Amino acid sequence: MTIAAQTTTIAAGHGGAFSLPQGRRLRVTTVEGSQVVDTWALAAADPGEWLSMEHTRGLLSKLSPQTGDLLYSNRRRPVLALVEDTSPGVHDTLIPACDQARYAQLGHTGAHRNCVENFRAAVSASGRAVPAVPSPLNLFMNVPVAADGRLELAPSAAARGDSVTLEALVDVVVVVSACPQDLVPINGAALTPTDIALDLLP
Repeated sequence: MTIAAQTTTIAAGHGGAFSLPQGRRLRVTTVEGSQVVDTWALAAADPGEWLSMEHTRGLLSKLSPQTGDLLYSNRRRPVLALVEDTSPGVHDTLIPACDQARYAQLGHTGAHRNCVENFRAAVSASGRAVPAVPSPLNLFMNVPVAADGRLELAPSAAARGDSVTLEALVDVVVVVSACPQDLVPINGAALTPTDIALDLLP
């Protein structure tokens, strides 16, 4: 699947998968601010290779990527570069994608949209076999680490219109989910997920 227009909107709580050829750039924008975007990249040529937060943390020796950093696959190969960031630069590489079990743990009863199912649906719609769900790069997600090692799920620091631009270093399929989390304040104190915008750049 390719991005059909210069700008594509992903509705709050939904996801999509898009081909991003080597050398092309994708800008991901939190339209209203504070919206977390779970982000994955799958190598187009090899379904067994994907963007890996574990390997990226180890190779960068830090918890959150910054402008100019390379992002690595589970084969320790750079697959994306973070080339521009207009947000405060607060992103998360620790927290797994939300799933049905997570919402049940938070007290929700019944079905709830979630990033794991968004990933599976988007990859399946792209015509690829669905792999195990890797841990995502959580753009705009604010997870402070306290001195004692405890993690906090804090409201995103991203403002309206903030964006991150990623450049493909190899042909990839990028998968995104406008996280539907509305039980903890990662998408802002209002607990209201919002749309995101994707722009395919030269």
